[in-house]
Amino acid sequence: MAHHPHEPHGDPAGRDHAQGPGHPAPAHRHGHGDGTDIDWAEMAPHLEAQAELFTPLYERALSWLGKEVTEPGLIVDVGSGPGVVSCLFAEMFPGARVVAADGSEPLLERARRRADRLGHRDRFGTLAGELPDALGELDYPADLLWAGRSLHHLGDQRAALAAFAERLAPGGTLAIIEGGLPTRFLPRDLGFGRPGLEARLDALQEEWFARMRTELPGSVGETEDWAALLGAAGLTHARTRTFLLDLPAPAPDRARAYIAATLSRLRDVHGDALDPADRAVLDRLLDPQDASGVHRRADVFVLAAHTVHTAVRPVR
Repeated sequence: MAHHPHEPHGDPAGRDHAQGPGHPAPAHRHGHGDGTDIDWAEMAPHLEAQAELFTPLYERALSWLGKEVTEPGLIVDVGSGPGVVSCLFAEMFPGARVVAADGSEPLLERARRRADRLGHRDRFGTLAGELPDALGELDYPADLLWAGRSLHHLGDQRAALAAFAERLAPGGTLAIIEGGLPTRFLPRDLGFGRPGLEARLDALQEEWFARMRTELPGSVGETEDWAALLGAAGLTHARTRTFLLDLPAPAPDRARAYIAATLSRLRDVHGDALDPADRAVLDRLLDPQDASGVHRRADVFVLAAHTVHTAVRPVR
């Protein structure tokens, strides 16, 4: 399992990218618009760009966590992707060792390069392997284990949460990002095409996400009551808080590039499932020369809501 989506992690199928119930548009290898395979190495630049754009949201979430987890010795970022959030943990908790864990070695290589570049090499490590089993290779329990939109890439989420909890030190905190709201980039009425384009893309993303979940090895359907699932893993003191990213119009250039990449991926992934009129609208939105496209129009923005759920391993 590799993540996303802080990228995202983003994931591609976390709710960091733009559409669906917030699930990012996936990269797939089939070309027919209905595949759910994800090429994480191919997604790496998009995952990095997304996480960097979303850094203010992550900083607020980490600051909130820091009020509970005051002096962690070991922080593990499960499904770390290219390590943008892992390095934010290293910056925010200068006394902690940070381990980025992921199933994609190319993404972990990016994480190591980022940590080196930012001066965190001496207390930054990586762990490659299938999750959650690879966490058994940790030298000692974690004081904070973070899974940012990576849990939903594991077939049995309940079992994965139990495995995460086992890797916590007594009094340690598990924090997951799951849920939130679909990210929005565009006004409901674009001035051309049928209003409500993003809502229709949401519906396609919901269908994609459901297929992705059912095709995972050992997939188990689960009611997404995260507080209850954390409690079933033996954890207590469940808390939930949602954090916003609000980049108002007119969006800066890097946000426009991210928006364009996300819409382009959605157009490619959903293929023939897209209404032809909506595909034509996307084509126009993605045309750099069109004054009504996302590269040039003044009313594009980024508005996202990501929900963090935490719970604590009891001290016995």
